[in-house]
Amino acid sequence: MQFGYDGSGFTGWARQPGRRTVEGELLDGLVRLGVVGSADEAQLEVASRTDRGVHARANALTLTSPLSGAVLLRALNGVSPEIFFSAARPVPDGFSVRTAKSRWYRYFEPAAGRDLERWKAGAALFREYVDVRSFGREVPSEAPVWRKIDGVTAVRGAGVIRVDLRAPSFVWREVRKIVAGLRAHDRGSLSLGDLQDAIEGRRRLTLPLAEPERLVLWEVRYDDDWEVHVHAREGPYLRAALEAREAAAVRASILSGLWPAAGHLRISPDEGDAEHDGGEEPSAGAE
Repeated sequence: MQFGYDGSGFTGWARQPGRRTVEGELLDGLVRLGVVGSADEAQLEVASRTDRGVHARANALTLTSPLSGAVLLRALNGVSPEIFFSAARPVPDGFSVRTAKSRWYRYFEPAAGRDLERWKAGAALFREYVDVRSFGREVPSEAPVWRKIDGVTAVRGAGVIRVDLRAPSFVWREVRKIVAGLRAHDRGSLSLGDLQDAIEGRRRLTLPLAEPERLVLWEVRYDDDWEVHVHAREGPYLRAALEAREAAAVRASILSGLWPAAGHLRISPDEGDAEHDGGEEPSAGAE
């Protein structure tokens, strides 16, 4: 099943005692709605586990149920207004949702005070294979650890720089450390040569983590197409999205009123580089 969520109110994906997580919310909802008899019965497995604050547009999961894809989509879209399901298809026994063809993340970096050309130049270095010792969390190895990457691009959007990162899988925290490396190059503290040396395994960098709240798991792709899609234009998740957008617009107006000169100030791009604890154990293919 293809699904997404607003990660703002969750302590990441993985179920944790005493914390609200995406997995925990889904399992509680499946049992509450009678889709499964127990959480263990669901045999829930996810393609990419996300950290605290990270969002998803098109993650994927498998679960075991006698219900059809269309019925499951209707049921699961009633679990939580912050979680939405968009597509489904049956898979054979033994299928692993983690064996995706590719994963695509998108990071939204504020454009103010950033040099897009420097972001593009840094992004262009990430191609084919990357030594992830500088760009992953907890990669203890004296020798380079190579991981395939399909590419990193940076383009300007409405008030933001959109950084797209594609690979078959990512090591823990890799996306956010790559973004931190691009930031460091933009502000002049990391040269293109040093960044390339790290990518090619000739040196190790110590990089912070970019903020999780700006990261979206954009899509997990497979060789086979989805068979059933949601076509409804109404639902608790759509209403929640509209309410969140309205609240954000109101807050922006309030802040403009409180600090009317704020639009003329340059915010330092290295503010907020402090590391965030995702509260999860690392896993292959997770970010």
